[in-house]
Amino acid sequence: MKYLYLALSSIIIAYLLVMIFIYFYQRNLLYHPSENNYQNDEAQFNYEEVNIKVENEIRLKSWLIKKDFNKFKTLLIFHGNAGDLSNRIYKLNELNKLDINILLISWRGFSGNKGSPSERNLYKDAEASIKWLNKKNVKNNQIILYGESLGTGVAVEMAKKNHFNSIILESPFTSIENSAKIYYPYLPVKFLLKDRYDSISKIKMINSPILIMHGEKDDVIPFSMGKKLFEKANHPKHSYFTSNDDHMMEFNSDLLNEVKNFIEKY
Repeated sequence: MKYLYLALSSIIIAYLLVMIFIYFYQRNLLYHPSENNYQNDEAQFNYEEVNIKVENEIRLKSWLIKKDFNKFKTLLIFHGNAGDLSNRIYKLNELNKLDINILLISWRGFSGNKGSPSERNLYKDAEASIKWLNKKNVKNNQIILYGESLGTGVAVEMAKKNHFNSIILESPFTSIENSAKIYYPYLPVKFLLKDRYDSISKIKMINSPILIMHGEKDDVIPFSMGKKLFEKANHPKHSYFTSNDDHMMEFNSDLLNEVKNFIEKY
């Protein structure tokens, strides 16, 4: 019996240590600014590098592809949890073929920016980028929010609070809690999480037109999450669901035409 108690005590202590580690280290598991898991294509577009001020010490390195703010809508891109601006060149090469302006921002802690990423801080970064566009006389009804993976959680939060021209979500998740349960089914993640990005509870608050894109072979964020968000979203809503795409969706002519038609419709 003594050995049984010792064994149980060891298991409990080990479990508690894992929980403590996850609690304090979780943002390192969620945000990967130095990870390069994207394609590295050559830029086929001209851009201006701008710095968007959020706070005194926080400025967001961003790329602006400006065609005409008055004539065309502006696509504001919130990227995912890994890599820097250059990792999205393959995407910009295709999106630049459309008659739109594009502003791709990088989060604090990413692309050499000062600061540390967190849910609250990313919301601040996104709000600052919207205000930056507003100061350029780009109104919210001319802004299309584009969220990529983790960035979809930020886009949903922004669209919940204000009306925009429209919102596009690529490979979205329902919430960090639901995602964490897949990777850590043995932990009480509901009580450990600091950043939640609870998109599933916010999606009904969005009244802007929405396009949700997701691949069935996504092995990072289950396709079922994108489908659930689509089901709960208000009309007008559109979907681009494919059987072949994984988490990094292929920016082929089919996807580009879907985005083009969506943008032109609204």
